[in-house]
Amino acid sequence: MAHQIIQPEGWAPAKGYANGVLSKHGHLYVGGQIGWNADQVFETHDFIGQMEQTLRNIMDVVEAAGGRAEHITRLTWYVTDKKEYLARQGEIGAVYRKVMGRHFPAMAMVVVAGLVEDDALLEIEATAVID
Repeated sequence: MAHQIIQPEGWAPAKGYANGVLSKHGHLYVGGQIGWNADQVFETHDFIGQMEQTLRNIMDVVEAAGGRAEHITRLTWYVTDKKEYLARQGEIGAVYRKVMGRHFPAMAMVVVAGLVEDDALLEIEATAVID
């Protein structure tokens, strides 16, 4: 079996990348997700709102591959504003638990000067192992 491209049902097509790739061994690689909806439209320009949408997008890809939050083994966060991230830790934790529950995989945080989509305030990549 070749690798399988994962595209959640109802999502606008990805252009030049895959939202997810599932290997024959059950490793799921979720491409960097940002805070837009399935139609690739930003509904909010607030960090917390985009973070919640980004995590929901990751879960949509994981679930489309047959997984759950507890299958996620790694998250890499790219944020454009370190000060805002640090100032909103309480809100970040609450929204994270709302979407992901109390599952905390290995994580890295990278502060970047900008992202390809100008309106994006953060991007998160994920890796999961689906049994």
